[in-house]
Amino acid sequence: MSSEAKAAVRVGCPGGPGTPNPGATGSGAIINPTREPWDEPVTARVILTFTLPDYRYLCRLVQPPESPRYVYNCALREGRWGDQPITLAAPALGAPYAVMVMEKLIVLGARMVLALGWCGSLQSGLSIGDLVLPTTTVSTEGTSGHYPLVGQTPDPDPGLYGVLWQLLATSNTRWQAGPVWSTDGFYRETAELVRAYQSQGVLGVDMEMAALFTVGRFRQVPVAGLLVVSDELATLKWNPGYRSERFREARDQAARLVLAAAAQWEGGHA
Repeated sequence: MSSEAKAAVRVGCPGGPGTPNPGATGSGAIINPTREPWDEPVTARVILTFTLPDYRYLCRLVQPPESPRYVYNCALREGRWGDQPITLAAPALGAPYAVMVMEKLIVLGARMVLALGWCGSLQSGLSIGDLVLPTTTVSTEGTSGHYPLVGQTPDPDPGLYGVLWQLLATSNTRWQAGPVWSTDGFYRETAELVRAYQSQGVLGVDMEMAALFTVGRFRQVPVAGLLVVSDELATLKWNPGYRSERFREARDQAARLVLAAAAQWEGGHA
């Protein structure tokens, strides 16, 4: 294994050895998320998505009565599901942007965040249209390292994860639970890295989950996520499937599962 792959697979060390970790010093941030006088609050339950198709489908389900407002150019709309008020936020693509938006949502009143996204499959038994419930994350994105987790790991909130698990267990969809690799390098998912993560049992690759779980732990706000397999990398050749009917059907079901989980959440902290 090359030095690149060895560095990347070190869990909890984004970017590998030698990468500066400013947050590890414990010093306070100069700029902190705040609620400005013109900011409107959001609901306690928030669903954060990374693509416009997912956001638009969620809006069709929830049918928000008002026009969108924006945080950092990310659209926010409020609606109801299961008689619970829910805020939809999107598109916040990539770890830095997703974390900026989530930090702001927290100060505006979010008390839990569920993320709905896509991932590439790294395992041969995980196909386009299957769902992935992340149990933990491996990070090679650059945002997580700025949020030191003393004695904690970048995992989803157990309670919120449990709600999703129960819903998936009683659904008729194909799904697996396991580790996910988050990366900033969309065009640098090399064969060597894929092989390395395959050997560790990592199920898929995305861009945001590790950072969102880390910030959720850091801010003590429950965060969990659900991913739809949009493409396959297990054979070391890219097989995209995000335009397929199978993927769209799975995305639609995942959206309903995430809405149901948000409505069923009863509170608590990470």
